[in-house]
Amino acid sequence: MSGDTATPDSPLVHLEQRDDGVAVITLDNPKVNSLSTAVLTRLGEVISALQADLPGAVVVTGGPRIFAAGADIAQFGGPDEARVYGRLFLETFNRLAALPRATFAAISGYALGGGCELALACDFRIAADSAKLGQPEILLGIIPGGGGTQRLPRLVGPAVAKDLIFTGRHVSATEAQRIGLVDEVVPAADLLDHAIERAAHLASGAVVAQGLAKRAIDEGLDCSLSVGLELEQELFVEVFRTEDASIGVKSFLEHGPGKATFTGR
Repeated sequence: MSGDTATPDSPLVHLEQRDDGVAVITLDNPKVNSLSTAVLTRLGEVISALQADLPGAVVVTGGPRIFAAGADIAQFGGPDEARVYGRLFLETFNRLAALPRATFAAISGYALGGGCELALACDFRIAADSAKLGQPEILLGIIPGGGGTQRLPRLVGPAVAKDLIFTGRHVSATEAQRIGLVDEVVPAADLLDHAIERAAHLASGAVVAQGLAKRAIDEGLDCSLSVGLELEQELFVEVFRTEDASIGVKSFLEHGPGKATFTGR
């Protein structure tokens, strides 16, 4: 088992709540930001704190050389250990994906295995020009267990996902953008500031409506078109119960589009 343990001096996962409404989650498990059970547990605690007191948007990042190198291989064992470890990955990443706010992965360096799956659980992925991404589990004779076989093909298509998973190869930031795995590529020195800037822009908007739109999109992808359209109608009605909807409609009628100042309620 891994010896890493969260302590007040070494929390493994840092949370910064910024004045611009952005919450920045930073993985800090030297040397390679492996996603041990202790890191995943601490990450789950941070996500729970955000769920209880929602920010305007979230940025997830790691170190300058390694975003996250994936699971802690030392914690692998047989099927029983795999069931427990895999369930922790699933529950933690699902909670991140379900946050009703925009989430950004700011990927510098390597995002491999569980690290790539962590990025896949975010709404947007911004990569440094030096980043490398991949699902190399097959090189250990295993398969992804943190959502890679499901979220990756939904993002890049089944054939591309099978290529990445079957070969275990790493892709550059440029190729990752070309295949749709990441949304933007920026110079490494600008990565975190750029991700925070994008997140802050959304955090200043109608965040409740963003959360409802996110739910409609994400849940709609997992059901038939007719069921998804009905879900959209339900959430369309729900959003009119928000203060932001009243502000936005009134502002449009009085001042035109794009002039509203939202409250996030």
